[in-house]
Amino acid sequence: MSESTHGMRIRSGSQALRAGVELLSSMRFAIALLTVICIASVIGTVVKQSEPAVNYVNQFGPFWADLFGRLQLNAVYSAWWFLLILAFLVISTSLCIARHTPKILVDLRTFKENIREQNLRSFHHKAEADLAQDAATEAQRIGQMLAGGGWKVKLQQRDTAAGPGTGWMVAARAGAAHKIGYIAAHSAIVLVCLGGLLDGDLIVRAQMWLGGKTPFAGGGMIADVGPEHRLSARNPAFRGNLVVTEGARASTAILSQSDGVLLQELPFAVELKKFIIEHYSTGMPKLFASEVVIHDLATGAATPARIEVNKPAHYQGIEIYQSSFDDGGSAVTLRALPLGTDAAAPFEVKGTIGGKAQLASTAGEPPLTLELSALRVINVENIGADASASGADVRKVDLRSSLDGALGAANKTVENKSLRNVGPSVGYKLRDASGQAREFHNYMLPVDLGEGGPPMFLYGVRDKPSEPFRYLRIPVDEQGGMDGFMRLYRALASPAQRAAAVQRYVARAVDPARPELAQQLTQSAERVLQLYAGHANAQGQREGGLAAVAQFLEAGVPEAERDRAGEVLMRVLNGVLFELAQLTRAQAQLPPLPNNEQTLGFMTQAVLALSDVQFYPAPLLLGLQDFEQVQASVFQVARAPGKNVVYLGCALLILGVFAMLYIRERRVWVWVAPRDGVTHAMMALSTNRKTMDGDREFARLADKLIAAAPMAPRSTPGGSA
Repeated sequence: MSESTHGMRIRSGSQALRAGVELLSSMRFAIALLTVICIASVIGTVVKQSEPAVNYVNQFGPFWADLFGRLQLNAVYSAWWFLLILAFLVISTSLCIARHTPKILVDLRTFKENIREQNLRSFHHKAEADLAQDAATEAQRIGQMLAGGGWKVKLQQRDTAAGPGTGWMVAARAGAAHKIGYIAAHSAIVLVCLGGLLDGDLIVRAQMWLGGKTPFAGGGMIADVGPEHRLSARNPAFRGNLVVTEGARASTAILSQSDGVLLQELPFAVELKKFIIEHYSTGMPKLFASEVVIHDLATGAATPARIEVNKPAHYQGIEIYQSSFDDGGSAVTLRALPLGTDAAAPFEVKGTIGGKAQLASTAGEPPLTLELSALRVINVENIGADASASGADVRKVDLRSSLDGALGAANKTVENKSLRNVGPSVGYKLRDASGQAREFHNYMLPVDLGEGGPPMFLYGVRDKPSEPFRYLRIPVDEQGGMDGFMRLYRALASPAQRAAAVQRYVARAVDPARPELAQQLTQSAERVLQLYAGHANAQGQREGGLAAVAQFLEAGVPEAERDRAGEVLMRVLNGVLFELAQLTRAQAQLPPLPNNEQTLGFMTQAVLALSDVQFYPAPLLLGLQDFEQVQASVFQVARAPGKNVVYLGCALLILGVFAMLYIRERRVWVWVAPRDGVTHAMMALSTNRKTMDGDREFARLADKLIAAAPMAPRSTPGGSA
């Protein structure tokens, strides 16, 4: 059977109808549709699907995010154009099957026994021999031998020059499943596409178009959402998310749409009794499971179940998958440390994850809204020897070690990891009156970064979700807290305290017999400490810290003398800050800091932190003080009537592909007739693929049936059937 890229040609109807049917049923149209589907699937794989709109804006920018939204590239598999392409592919492939199936069925029933003797000589595989017995006996023998070998056989008696009915054509065929594979493979495409249409958004969109259902784009409680945004529990196909908090139950799933959400009512309620999570040493979850009770809303029956990843629960034709986990509204207590020159006393802020709180405005600062977003109880971080060389802190970048790690021998370990749980952390946003927000991520416990210094409290901040967090690192004091640093921070903001610290430093550093040196050192110390303490410029921007000292050197010291002057100023600054720390401890009735390595490490990190804290983009530090964790499970609930259809299509596709690739269709003809007083046999074989197996099979058949060796093919091209 010859294949053609042309489609089905009908003789009735208008020219446009005939052309449309021919195009839809053509192979070139089906291949074009498959190409578009493949391209769309690649886009759907590369671009994350069904993400919040702000994520696309942050990742691609407003122009491309708007373009993706208009083309529905953020929800490819539920886009109307993708579903339309699937529908056209179903129609096109169905028409192809309808066009070829009758021909295939007819071909399966025929043996092509009417082929002429001279045509057999044009086959690639052919052989001739003289037989011992009469033609009828030899034809019966050959037919029985072929039938015993699994061939379908048909004998045809013909008239020859020797007399009526003296010639016999033995026709046999095998491997008919090859053509059945064509029907199975193409039917599989139709079934898979139909299953995709059934399990996609087609039915949900039909209810939106015909049933008046509209997505809900607002906020508030689920119970307050109107019926025009809800789908019936009898909805035949859907896929949505169900979030259940520990100790609570839920019966309404959320179906995400490009412009909002739809609420899917379920015929049951899922109650989460216990959420179980286990972690690898890297901190990644290796198991999360949910102990649930499924309550039937019609009968009240309660069915306990355990749901794990890849082990869903089944109830009333609905699959309940363990998709993810989330915070269920954990209660947290934050300790707020106000910053600024007139910093107030610390205070507590209580809230729940997912909730909001209004923070009292400090002097000169607008009010802020606290949005608590995340609580992580376990944070496994790499605190190894190479962790500090990550490039996150420019003061710790070692270019040589980085190049050695990348360009060294393949048997060398690139990175020495030391994984350790550094404790809980809290994530939140501070939103100002204009709606602008920054994201913060703070650890509850001090973290030992393995740099030889004291452990440090980490306060992370970033302006955009696409950016990494930048951390303010505050060293702990000898009591394991931040009181020592905060006393030093507040004293630095006080001119009187700074003056007293300068006097203490000069008194210790200069001989009283040389008052002129004391005056010069006092002026230098006051100047560098004032620069370091910082101030607001005319534009309202903060200037201070080590950056202000560096700018002073660049502006007022020749380049050749900057290194020496910088060393002197840093020595003076460190000495004055040490005296300032001693002064604050004396005022707090604490013993002075000893002159040892621990004090040196604390003061070194304190100098860096006091410089960085001036540019911290918030008027206060919020540290996690206490929490009461409440877990929540995120389930995916799905009613998928097309699942079995897809499974059937996949089975047919496997069978069809194997049939077309590994089953060879073969036909054998043996013409037996008297010639020149003897019985002469002419044999030929046709196969859909020329292989070495076909050559060997024909040689075996020729020897077995007519005891002849295959004839060498002609040097000139011959025909084929």
